[in-house]
Amino acid sequence: MFEIEIKSRIDDPDQMEYKIKKVGAKFEMEITQEDIYFNHPCKDFKITDEALRLRKMNNEFFLTYKGPKVDKETKTREEIELKTDEKILDLLKNLGFSIAGVVRKIRKNYRINDMVISIDNVEKLGYFVEIETFGDLESGKEKILKMANDLGLNRLERRSYFELMVGEKDGQD
Repeated sequence: MFEIEIKSRIDDPDQMEYKIKKVGAKFEMEITQEDIYFNHPCKDFKITDEALRLRKMNNEFFLTYKGPKVDKETKTREEIELKTDEKILDLLKNLGFSIAGVVRKIRKNYRINDMVISIDNVEKLGYFVEIETFGDLESGKEKILKMANDLGLNRLERRSYFELMVGEKDGQD
């Protein structure tokens, strides 16, 4: 299944929250997330544009594989996510995976139809808005780009928070 997503930097989270509510999105929850990213023992995820992440939120753990981005405008990629527990960390280490870095954020989620709009306060990076849906690439991309336009998002960013933290280039320069 494709995760179709865009992200934009923002300066004023309160103003963005107002805009999100104005387009009809409903507040769902605020949550703290800690994402641990891994290096593969036999291939370089920087080169393959893949990611393996363990997310901790509310004492729950989710292991997520993200495939390479499939288009040049969004962060659309295949995503496989499994609910697990913290013992997965030992398993990954025993298999040769190493921790590449950690991203911490406070996320406010809003929902409108089949889209989730999140305001993220990312430690060391600042504020962002993410718009996400799952399913068909073209129709999903059309929906999220329209929503981005409706919200006035104009500082789109294709790199993940982890890539931003380590200063990786997008390859689109």
